[in-house]
Amino acid sequence: MKPLRSNIAVFLVDDHPMVRQGLAAMLGPAGFAISGEADGPEDALAHPGLTSANVVLLDLSLEGSSGLDLIPLLCRKDLRVVVYSMHEDGGIVQRALQSGAHGYVTKREAAQSLPQAIRAVAEGERYVSPRASEQLAQYAASPDLSQQQRRLYDLLGQGVDLDEIAAELHVGPRTVETYCTRLMDKLGVIGMKELRRRAIADRLQSTI
Repeated sequence: MKPLRSNIAVFLVDDHPMVRQGLAAMLGPAGFAISGEADGPEDALAHPGLTSANVVLLDLSLEGSSGLDLIPLLCRKDLRVVVYSMHEDGGIVQRALQSGAHGYVTKREAAQSLPQAIRAVAEGERYVSPRASEQLAQYAASPDLSQQQRRLYDLLGQGVDLDEIAAELHVGPRTVETYCTRLMDKLGVIGMKELRRRAIADRLQSTI
């Protein structure tokens, strides 16, 4: 890990210029130095300011790419990474941490969470904000689904109707309804509408 200077140097990766401008305006008075900024992986990796950064502040939803793919590349450069994202799903938080991120802060956290995260991560610690921690715990506690239930859940997330699902799984429509009822019980959701909404949301989040 790079030695810390009096000011922690932060590199910003976000595809919205106004967001980067707002982050720089907030972090400067809080005692951080901005070593550079980029709107995507290629620009970030080629930017000379990246080499002098202590911490990279990274959004996951980048135009045409995912910040998840950038995390391990930054870690190979001995950089500490804090994800700052609108995504609060526990599965996304887990994937980011498993990819090598040292911190995760959701964009709906209290204002002080981000400076706390950057300082903690710069000092070699790990920081997961309260909302992200809560979602991570819920995700970890979620029941395991069988292979068949996973397939059913994936088809629901694709918007496939029940008759087509029955044909895909080689069972009757009534059997699919029974499968859906068991799946709702496992996931703790009420009604087909909510089950399908959750399946679609999870599928969208898994593709960021």
